[in-house]
Amino acid sequence: MINKAFIQTFGCQMNEYDSEKIIDLLKNHFAAEATLAADQADILIMNTCSIREKAQEKVFSLLGKWKKLKQKNPDILIAVGGCVASQEGDAIIKRAPYVDIVFGPQTLHKLPHLVSESKLHKKRVVDIKFYKNEKFSYLPNAIDIKPTAFVSIMEGCNKFCAFCVVPYTRGEELSRPVEDILDEIVHLTQKGVSEINLLGQNVNAYKSQLVNGKQVKFSFLLELIALIDEVKRIRFTTSHPIDFDADLINVITSDSKFGSYLHLPIQSGSNKILKAMKRGYSREYFLKIVEKLKSRNPKLSLSSDFIVGFPGETASDFEETLNVIDHVGFDHSFSFLYSPRPGTPASMLNDEVSIEEKQRRLEILQAKINSNAQRISQDMVGSVEKVLIENLSKKNKNEITGRTENNKWVNLPGDHQFIGKIIEVQITHAMSNSLRGRMALPAQERIYA
Repeated sequence: MINKAFIQTFGCQMNEYDSEKIIDLLKNHFAAEATLAADQADILIMNTCSIREKAQEKVFSLLGKWKKLKQKNPDILIAVGGCVASQEGDAIIKRAPYVDIVFGPQTLHKLPHLVSESKLHKKRVVDIKFYKNEKFSYLPNAIDIKPTAFVSIMEGCNKFCAFCVVPYTRGEELSRPVEDILDEIVHLTQKGVSEINLLGQNVNAYKSQLVNGKQVKFSFLLELIALIDEVKRIRFTTSHPIDFDADLINVITSDSKFGSYLHLPIQSGSNKILKAMKRGYSREYFLKIVEKLKSRNPKLSLSSDFIVGFPGETASDFEETLNVIDHVGFDHSFSFLYSPRPGTPASMLNDEVSIEEKQRRLEILQAKINSNAQRISQDMVGSVEKVLIENLSKKNKNEITGRTENNKWVNLPGDHQFIGKIIEVQITHAMSNSLRGRMALPAQERIYA
């Protein structure tokens, strides 16, 4: 029925995770294989994101291209999932009647059933309901294993920031049972995974309980995961400053498995703008968290999210954001021009900042962070770093590539025997977007874990 599946993914790491699970579902149910050639597929799937401007336009632009493929082969199924699907629902089929299936982030586990229903009854089907944690009960274990793996521990958001559509497209915060998360991680490590990346819209808002009734918050979940010997490194994204408590700071700065990297979104350095964004914290509150983290781990590298040109942002407000960047020393960011998202409180505000000024500010911000990144990379030259080798280099098969504890990519001479291992690497050069190095120890001592 379905032999080959093509999937186009837009947006965040949660969407990347969902797309991997979609392929796993189709493999389990139909023995389907993923293909990179859309014209060779039996089903074309779009996993959409509505965080940024013109999300709908991107969807229908790609659907227009897929329509031509369906005209050549009417048996091809076209499915639209993700956050735009959650927002638009039946409207997608009304505008693009050649679409066969529309499903939401909470109904991706039903895709095999929706495929069968559409094929059997020759009809278009839509399911964008919110099912409380049902999705995770039906998702299969990962099939294609790499040294690092994503594990979704919760979904949704209760924060309702003024600019964000996530509470409307992903629903309220729902946390997976502790035992299910640990079982998935154990399965992954048995298949060779060394690094676990925990995912959630507000990952540190995680709350659940053990079968004995003991309450489990995010910091305790991290402690439980760290007890699994085969887990060598733990990362997580995206955390919210409001939920970054003392217990969490203590856990991630007390165990080497958490490395020296953290993604902590601030969005703006201006208290006036943070209040308008309804972020729930001040600049001072955020900097206090950073101070506590760096006092415990001076080598910590921090990345963040920034929205440039939010309604009401003056030149002075933007300067406060730049000052925070200087103070913290962020070395990476996900930074975007503000664009109103339909249905959000911010979309009702008067957006007085011109697109030209927004672009100018964005370029200044990104240049400052790139400068920080170059300085940090240059300071690492000569140091010995623990690097998780993830793959052979794409450009040179006689080289391997991996990431340091502070999340910098390193390329060095080596072969496939080191993939999945943490080895000690001496950094020799700082490139524009990566590092170069060499193995720091004799062959018999190279593997750290």
